[in-house]
Amino acid sequence: MKSLISEIDAIDDFEVFGRVKTVQGLLIEVVGPVQELRVGGRVIIETRGERKLESEIIGFRDGHALCLPFGSVEGVRLGCKAVFAQHDGAVYPSNDWLGRVLDASGRPIDDKPAPRQGDTACSLRRSPLPAHKRDAVGDPLDLGVRALNTFTTVCEGQRLGIFAGSGVGKSVLMSMLARNTKSDVAVIGLIGERGREVREFITEQLGEEGLRRAVVIVATSDESALMRRQAAYLTLTLAEYFRDQGKRVLCMMDSLTRFAQAQREIGLAIGEPPTAKGYPPTVFSELPRLLERAGPGLRNSGSVTGLFTVLVEGDDHNEPIADAVRGILDGHIVMERAIAERGRYPAVNVLRSVSRTMPACVPVEHRPMLQKARDLLSVFSDMEELIRLGAYRKGSDAKVDRAIAKNPELEAFLSQQQGERTSLEEGYARLKAIVGDDEPRMLQGKTT
Repeated sequence: MKSLISEIDAIDDFEVFGRVKTVQGLLIEVVGPVQELRVGGRVIIETRGERKLESEIIGFRDGHALCLPFGSVEGVRLGCKAVFAQHDGAVYPSNDWLGRVLDASGRPIDDKPAPRQGDTACSLRRSPLPAHKRDAVGDPLDLGVRALNTFTTVCEGQRLGIFAGSGVGKSVLMSMLARNTKSDVAVIGLIGERGREVREFITEQLGEEGLRRAVVIVATSDESALMRRQAAYLTLTLAEYFRDQGKRVLCMMDSLTRFAQAQREIGLAIGEPPTAKGYPPTVFSELPRLLERAGPGLRNSGSVTGLFTVLVEGDDHNEPIADAVRGILDGHIVMERAIAERGRYPAVNVLRSVSRTMPACVPVEHRPMLQKARDLLSVFSDMEELIRLGAYRKGSDAKVDRAIAKNPELEAFLSQQQGERTSLEEGYARLKAIVGDDEPRMLQGKTT
């Protein structure tokens, strides 16, 4: 009954409408009563065949509303009736949304009946929580992937970026994290994905067990820029909904780059000046507004742990979006093509990856062991070319000799099969077995 009352309240008391004046590309210009227009407002354009095209007001020009549609502009003609909605887009989530696959508007796309709607309307463009009211990040979160658990330990409420080029294994790593991470709920946003990969991710990589406690939001690459952007907003809105219930939420989004590209299309459509690589200024203002919605909740409440992928163009980890996101998040995981080409998955470069909650979140007894492991990996990385070319002669440097001897074991430790899971403590124990007995010789090498 409460849900029905909420839907009745959302119905407009009276109808205010205008007319379509021009259509240029995807941009629709609508004339109407200026006092009723607002940025972010919804417009329903009635086209031929009784089709209704939902659009959003993204700006104004000469007193006219500039609208972008959520669907195709086919059938829109001059003079079409454009009804201005009195309310912005909102969703009514409930716990019945768990285990479902939805589009950017919250409609099911998994061939199942529509899930039960909740009682409370949740805004898609909710502002982040005030910083001074938020709780601190919580205890270390078990991700189930030993390379991340040990070398980039993540705490509850932390936000981490996964930076990689195309075809390096981001989606596979995302599926491992979705299945293995110890959280109450997982909210997964697939933004601008290929249609083929969506089904593969849900059925083969995520699986029934992973989907049972997850909500998947999908906006494929063929959908409009507004739908792709709204899918990102809906992902964070659902994460906030479950967080406010006191749950530990894992929010995953693939990818932030496609969200930025969608915002670029929207900004350029209304005439924003392009800046770095064609991205207008609103891209760099919308990214922090989106990402700051993840994180710890209010004191003694739930949390949203955010894992966001960034598709680095041309494997350039310093391109504008990657550089901006790296400065906003609480750490970054770097995946490299060269490691994937060697056949080691996940292809994480632990030397270039950083978690800003370390080392404070790592038990004191494990910190020397992690430092020794990093030292061994770093020494081998510095000498790798000489070693592979055969230019290094064994016995020239004791530290390099130890790094060469331990490298196969460390590479095996960093490698993990898709269906394999390793807990935090198991990861520490396995790493200690590799480098723990190396301390006397390490000290001796430093003395000599």
